[in-house]
Parts: sequence; C-alpha cells; structure tokens
Amino acid sequence: MHIFGTFTKLRPLSFLQHLARSHDSTCVQVLSNSIVWLVFLENGKITYLTHSVEPFDRLERHLRRLSSQIPHLDNQIRTQMRMMFETEAEPIPTTPMLVAEFPPLSQHPPEYQAICWLVSERHLNPTQAAILIQELVKEVLESLLLITEGKYRLVSPSEKLPIICRIDTEKIIDICQKKNQAWQSFTPYITSPYQRPYLRVPELTNQTNSPQIQQNLAVWMKGFSLRHLAVIMNQEEMQMVRNLIPYILNGEIILHEPDPPFDLLPKIPQPQTRSTPGETVPTPTAKASVTENSTSPSLISAAVGYPERKTSGLPLLKNETATNPLPSVTSSQISQPSSQPVLSNSAPPTSSSSKKIYKIVSVDDSPTVLREISRFLEQENFAVVAINDPVKAVMSIIRNKPDLILLDLNMDGIDGYELCRIIRNNSMFKKIPIIMVTGNRGLIDKVKARLVGASGYLTKPFTRAELLKIVFMHLA
Repeated sequence: MHIFGTFTKLRPLSFLQHLARSHDSTCVQVLSNSIVWLVFLENGKITYLTHSVEPFDRLERHLRRLSSQIPHLDNQIRTQMRMMFETEAEPIPTTPMLVAEFPPLSQHPPEYQAICWLVSERHLNPTQAAILIQELVKEVLESLLLITEGKYRLVSPSEKLPIICRIDTEKIIDICQKKNQAWQSFTPYITSPYQRPYLRVPELTNQTNSPQIQQNLAVWMKGFSLRHLAVIMNQEEMQMVRNLIPYILNGEIILHEPDPPFDLLPKIPQPQTRSTPGETVPTPTAKASVTENSTSPSLISAAVGYPERKTSGLPLLKNETATNPLPSVTSSQISQPSSQPVLSNSAPPTSSSSKKIYKIVSVDDSPTVLREISRFLEQENFAVVAINDPVKAVMSIIRNKPDLILLDLNMDGIDGYELCRIIRNNSMFKKIPIIMVTGNRGLIDKVKARLVGASGYLTKPFTRAELLKIVFMHLA
C-alpha cells in the first residue's frame, strides 16, 4: 500500500520527526525538482538515506576521507567496487515528474549494496561501515531538510534492506539542522556546498597578497566542488570555507555554479536579517555549534547481521556523535583576510610544495583528441606524452614510466581493453592509474574495463574540467 503526500502541506523536518516518534518501519520516497530521495526507517531509526544525484561520487568522497584510517581500502578496491555496482545513471527529467512517475523501488540502492560487499569482503568492518553510513546520511539529510516543496510516498520495498546500523533520527536531524545554519551564515556569498571555486587568471593571482592560496590551493582548484575539495585537502568542510571567504570577498577566488545535476539540489536559503543603513556585509544570525566527541549517547546503535571485528584506528561509536565545531561567521570575521594558513593542520599527499610534475601518457589514434588532451593538461603543468600508434604504446609507456595513463578504447590495430591488459601484466604498472577514454556509455563496457584492470572511465565528449577532475582524483 502506498501513501502519497506533498511537502507544500508538510515539511520534511516535521514529517521525519513524526515517523521517528511513531517508530515506523518503512521507506519514504521524496520527489523534488526531479531528484528522488530515499529514507529507510526501522522502528523510527534511519538505516540508510540517499538521493539520486551521483550516489557513487558521494560514496567515493567519504571512502577517500576514511582512507587514511583504512589504508588497505585503496584506489584499486574502490575502482573494483564502482565497476561492480555502479549502474548507468538515468537521465534527470527536464520537466517536473508526477507522483505517478516515482521510479519503482525494486531493489536496494546500488551504493548500499556496494557497502555491504565491502563488509562481506572484509575491506570494512561493521563499525567502519556504520561510521561511513552515518556520514553519508548526514550529507543527504542536509539537502533533504532544505526542500521547500515536493511530493512523497511511503512504500514497502520488495526486499528488506540488510541492516548494518540504526541511526537516531531526531539527533541526526538536529546535527544537520545546525550544519545548514552554519552554511546559511555564508550566504549570499556561498549558496551551495557544490559550488566550484576557481582562482582568478594567473596574471592577477601573481599579484595577490595571499601566497598560501597559490601554494596550497592552486593545484586543486580545477573544477572540484567545495565539498569535494575539503575531502581532497583533508580539511573539515566548514573550516576550509571560513578560510576561503575573505578571498571570495576580495575577488581572488571566484565561485562557479554547481555542475549538473548538482545544480538541481536545493540551495541554501539566506537567513532573515535586519540590515543597518550603510552596512555592506550582513551579520549572520545563525549560531551553529555541534560538539565534537560528545559524551551523549551514540547516534548509531549496534550493527546487526555482521560479525564484529577490531577497528583500525577509527573513533569509538560512542564518541562519533558529530563533526567538528561549526561556529557561525560574523561580518568582522569575513571583512579581512584570515591570518591563518588555508591548509592549517592538513597535508594532502600531493601538495604543490613537493614541486612534483606528473607525467601523463595519452594513447589515442586521433591526432585531434591527442592535441586537445595535451593542451588541457599542459596548461596545468603536467608533462604529457602523446602516442598515436597503439601498437608502439607499450614500449613507449615502459620507457616514460608515467604517473597516469589515458587510454582510448576504440583504436585500430589493438583496442584499449587488450592494451590495458598488456600494461597491467607488467609488474611496473600494477598500481598506475589507467583511465579508459571512450564514447561508449554501456555497463558492459565498464565491466570489461574492470576485468582488464582499468582504474576509471572518461566518456567522450568531455570538457576540460571533467578531464582535470578525473586526473586530479586519481593522482590525489
């Protein structure tokens, strides 16, 4: 039996609180702006929460954040996981969907299946998986609470979701509400955590009085969102944004709108404030604060259905109740550049201080494609070796010893699958990222790419930002 409703009459916050207090066990499908959210509840507690915008990109970011504490969960395992479980994304409709057009709930979310696989293969233990799920739920719940209109229905999945953990619904709602208030304190300068910061053109950047931006951020501001950038730089999200705000105000950093489909997620509303005549910077009213390492009861109840194993340096669940403190920003704080380095207490593995110039080999039998790839990458100080004869590619790759390989899939003489398999058979290149570049979008091609050892997939036609994003992701 399905129950339909609309958020023009009932807001997500009060609706979820009602389900939690009623101890309901159900799945809630929410539809707003052509994006679908799924909330799985067991006796009023959240067991999983996701939305339809790039779920595997979201999972990848949170796995990367855990990677320092789970060193054996490397890029190769993450790539294998994506190749196994990531399905071809359905195109997001350009016109609003009707309630009757809710997608059928026939199986578990594929990224949740991937998490279960990581546990079953012992790449994650149940405690680590519970912490991972909690962080994923926080991010998705933040956006769900910002919805102002939408439709919902309560459904019963055909198969019950295997439960890894149960999360206290009301407590995590409170944390996400405070995080949204913290984001509100940066409006109107920032309206979405998925906005993309860029440094101004190099001639102007060279005149800046903020050398720490050049040294620590220039190498990473290549199309990543604020949220993704915080993960790559190993910084707490709000702290990074607070450090960037002065340079956004003085024009040294420019924010672009989110890439599709992230642009469809709800924007951060500006808090209602009274302005004083002559005041140019509004004083935020949000007083967001979340206590780190709180001694209050855990958000997560014990994992069930999986044998517990020793954690690998992760915090105990009883202390995993919140992210870092999120104090609000005042006008006095953002009117002057911060005196603190942008990368305080963080050291990404490939910061510009290392002065490393990465070497990339690009193999494609199209001179036009090779020229474009070389132009895009050489502008970012990569050393690019272009190879247009796939038959001679192996010896050239061995000779050049690249840090990353871009490999066209469809070439005359030898295809990318066979070339990738040959390269992987050489012990020198077992862990070198190999990115397949192709016009094919099918799931079968991705499975074949995984079987021969590909690290990722770049679909033609691609933009400069898309190329740089996947390159930096695999070299980070």
